[in-house]
Amino acid sequence: MASHSILDTLTNSLRKETLETVRVARFPPGQILFRAGEDCQGLPLIVGGRIKVQMTGVSGHSIVLYRLEADDICTLSIGCLMTGRAYRAEAVVEEEAEALLIPRGAFDRLMDQSAGFRMGVMESYGRRLDDLMLLVEEVAFRRMDQRLAEWLLERADRGPVVITHQQLAVELGTAREVVSRLLKELERHDKVRLARGKIEVTNLR
Repeated sequence: MASHSILDTLTNSLRKETLETVRVARFPPGQILFRAGEDCQGLPLIVGGRIKVQMTGVSGHSIVLYRLEADDICTLSIGCLMTGRAYRAEAVVEEEAEALLIPRGAFDRLMDQSAGFRMGVMESYGRRLDDLMLLVEEVAFRRMDQRLAEWLLERADRGPVVITHQQLAVELGTAREVVSRLLKELERHDKVRLARGKIEVTNLR
């Protein structure tokens, strides 16, 4: 069975007991793992692939909160399990993913019986909370044109950025119309070249 580093914090007996209860799940690209309003059934431990967690507002606009990759723990699931509340965002598979799902009852026992497991879970939660605070700071206090330019520059070295205006709007937490307008302005100043589903950075530095 595939493994995850958080399981290495357990004693041999607890690890054996836990592995007997976990469910191994594989998810194809595009599959939705959970939706806003759904109850959390357990703690997903990501073994491989990539999953994005995003929130959609009443306006219909979405923003990516964070991504999950190999050896990550779903922070939103931790919060839901500890508070008993439903999810407030959704998780969508971007690259074929594999996860170990620790059932709610097993999660509660491990948090109670294993200091190492409890510390690992809380450290993961704390790191992700820091990331989310930075995201809030960016969305609330930085101009969208600056955020867009920085986002593109971070990916420019790998060649043209393959992404639609709608997908980019979700990444930045704004409307597609805003992204399209800003990109057109950058193109007018010869800083990017636009094609269908593709953005080539030419002179943003």
